[in-house]
Amino acid sequence: MRRTAADTELIASLPLDPEGRTWVRLEGPGGSEAWLIGWPPGTGTGWHDHADSVGAFLTASGELKENSLAARLPTDGWKTLELTDGVDRERRLSSGQGRAFGRHHVHEVLNESPDRHAISVHAYYPPLPQIRRYSRSGSILRLEQVERPEDWQ
Repeated sequence: MRRTAADTELIASLPLDPEGRTWVRLEGPGGSEAWLIGWPPGTGTGWHDHADSVGAFLTASGELKENSLAARLPTDGWKTLELTDGVDRERRLSSGQGRAFGRHHVHEVLNESPDRHAISVHAYYPPLPQIRRYSRSGSILRLEQVERPEDWQ
């Protein structure tokens, strides 16, 4: 990932849109999949997880903020959960910084800059089987949608 993030020609080749995120799927090492993602100012993913995949991402330019939950959630059979106090985590990842995460890691990633795009590299293994999307209101987390690879490729 660091090599990809440092590839200035590849980073410059990502088409950037002023309104929405852009992405290019890359071949990842060892059967993983990788994505190069462009983040316009003020955009984010919303709360989600990557199901049974482990992952990592690295900011190639700009700064991203990750909000995450430091709690293991049940994987199936629920639509609404009440989160306990103290489960929220926040980290800021500027250019060259990244993080890895395990299965069922619930988070949202944001570019809070008012005027600057961010670009990041993401890798998942096994390749993403699905993404579960959530809404959050205070301490209530609600499963809203399950996306499959055909929804984003």
